[in-house]
Amino acid sequence: MADAGAGSLPGGDSALPPPLPPPPPEEQELSQRLRRLYPAVNQAETPLPRAWSPKDKYNYIGLSQGNLRVHYKGHGKNHKDAASVRATHPIPAACGIYYFEVKIVSKGRDGYMGIGLSAQGVNMNRLPGIAFTDLPANLYPTVGLQTPGEIVDANFGQQPFVFDIEDYMREWRAKIQGTIKRFPIGDRLGEWQAMLQNMVSSYLVHHGYCATATAFARVTESTIQEEQISIKNRQRIQKLVLAGRVGEAIEATQQLYPGLLEHNPNLLFMLKCRQFVEMVNGTDSEVRCFSARSPKSQDSYPDSPNLSPRHGSNNLHIHSTGADSPSCSNGVASLKNKQSHSKYPALSSSSSSSSSSSPSSVNYSESNSTDSTKSQQHSSTSNQETSDSEMEMEAEHYPNGVLENSATRIMNGTYKHEEILQTDDSSMEDGCPQRQLCGGNHAATERMIQFGRELQNLSEQLGREYGKNTTHKKMLQDAFSLLAYSDPWNCPVGQQLDPIQREPVCAALNSAILESQNLPKQPPLLLALGQASECLRLMARVGLGSCSFARVDDYLH
Repeated sequence: MADAGAGSLPGGDSALPPPLPPPPPEEQELSQRLRRLYPAVNQAETPLPRAWSPKDKYNYIGLSQGNLRVHYKGHGKNHKDAASVRATHPIPAACGIYYFEVKIVSKGRDGYMGIGLSAQGVNMNRLPGIAFTDLPANLYPTVGLQTPGEIVDANFGQQPFVFDIEDYMREWRAKIQGTIKRFPIGDRLGEWQAMLQNMVSSYLVHHGYCATATAFARVTESTIQEEQISIKNRQRIQKLVLAGRVGEAIEATQQLYPGLLEHNPNLLFMLKCRQFVEMVNGTDSEVRCFSARSPKSQDSYPDSPNLSPRHGSNNLHIHSTGADSPSCSNGVASLKNKQSHSKYPALSSSSSSSSSSSPSSVNYSESNSTDSTKSQQHSSTSNQETSDSEMEMEAEHYPNGVLENSATRIMNGTYKHEEILQTDDSSMEDGCPQRQLCGGNHAATERMIQFGRELQNLSEQLGREYGKNTTHKKMLQDAFSLLAYSDPWNCPVGQQLDPIQREPVCAALNSAILESQNLPKQPPLLLALGQASECLRLMARVGLGSCSFARVDDYLH
C-alpha cells in the first residue's frame, strides 16, 4: 500500500500526531458555565472574554494570577495617572445579557477605581465609563485604577457568580418566549395548520415511520406522496446502517436502487469507509460471518430504535416491485440472476448464491443455516396497514460479552426494554467489557485488512477519475488510523466507533435515495428549523441581543 500520508493502513503510532492533553478541570468548568450562560454564542466565531489582555492596557497596569488580578503601579498624583485594561475579547451580541464580576481586593490609597465597558481604540490613560442598556456592538469589559495599592480580581465565569445572573436570564427568556407565543396569526390559522400538518407528515415519511404517517394522514385527511413499499425499503436500509451492517445496506441499495451509488461516488466512498470502521468494530457482515456465534455489534445503541434484526426466524424483508430474491450466507445477500454492474473495484461481500424468485419482495435471510423463512407478500396496492411494530427487532449476542439476550421492542422511534441487559462475566475484567478488533477473530481481521486494501484502490481510482479529494483522504486516514492502536475504542480517533457516528452516514444515504426518486432529500420541518437557526445567527451578527433568548431547542422538547 501507499505511504500513510496518502491514506494507507498505518503501521504504528508514529504515523499519527500525539494526542492533545485534556484541558485542566478548572478550564472545563469555565467552558461549561459559559455555554450554560450564553448558549447562543458561537465561541469559535466570537470568543467570550475570559481574562484581561496583557497587550491592551496602559503601562501603569500590572497583571497576575492568570491575567485575572489587576494592580496599579503608577504614581497616582492626579486623574492624568489613571490607567485601564481591556478584556481579551469584546462581548458578543448573541449574549443578550452579559455579566462579569470584579472583587476589590484592596482600595489602595484613595480607591479611585472604574468598572465598565470601552470600545477598541479608546485611550487607556483614563477610567472606563459605566454602561447600561442599548449599547453599541464590540464593547470590551474594562477596569481602571488610579492610586497606588489598588488591586482588583475579575471573575469572567471561572467561579460561581455572587449574583444569581442565571435566574435573571430566565426571567428575560420567559419574556421573549411570551412575545413569540403572542405573535398574531389572525385569519391565516387554517392555512398555518395545513402547512404544519404537511411538515409533520413529510417528516414521518422521510424517516420511514410508515404506520404513523398513514395514521396521521388519515386523521388529518391528507395524502402521502411516497408509496408505502418505498418507505419500508428506505426504513430497512436505514436500520441496517444504524445497526452497523453497512455492507448489507450497500447490497440492499444496489438491489433496490440500481445505479444510485455508481452515480454518487462520494456517497459510495463514505459508505465504504464506514463499512471499514464497522469491520474494525466487529459489526459488519464481512467479519461477523467468521464468528461461530454470528455476533452483532460490540456496542449497543440504546438511544436508537434501529437495532439490528436477530438471526433465525426473524428475517429482514426488503420490498421491491419486482426483483429476484437472493438467499443469504452469513447475513450477506447475493443474487444469481442479477448482477450489479459498477465501474468501481469489487468490494461486495462474499456469499453463496441460490436462485429463487418472488414477485414482490427481496428476502434477506439472517440465518447462517441453509434454510430460510419465506417472506410475506406485500403489495403496493394493498389497503392493509402494516404497523411500524413489524420492524420489532431483538438485539442478541455481542462478541465480547457486552450484551446477552436483550429483547427490545421498537415502534415508531421508541423502544421498550423487556429484559435487563445481561453481561457475560467470563469476558469482563475489572467490570469493563473486553472489546477486540474484528470481534477477536483472526480470519475476520485478515478480511478487514484485505478490505482496507480494496478501499485504498477505490480511493486511488476515484482520484484518477475525478481528481484529488481532501475529504476522501481524511476519511480514509481516520478509518485506517484505528489500526495504529491496540485499543481502537480508547484512542484519539476512537470516536469513529461510537454508534452515533452512523447517523450522518445513514442520513446521507436516505437523502440520496429520496432525491433519486424525485422526492425532497430533506423534510420541510428540518429546513424550517435550519432557517430559524440561521435567522438567529444573523440577528446575533447584527447585534440584536434578544436572539439569545429565543433558542430553537427550547421548542423541540
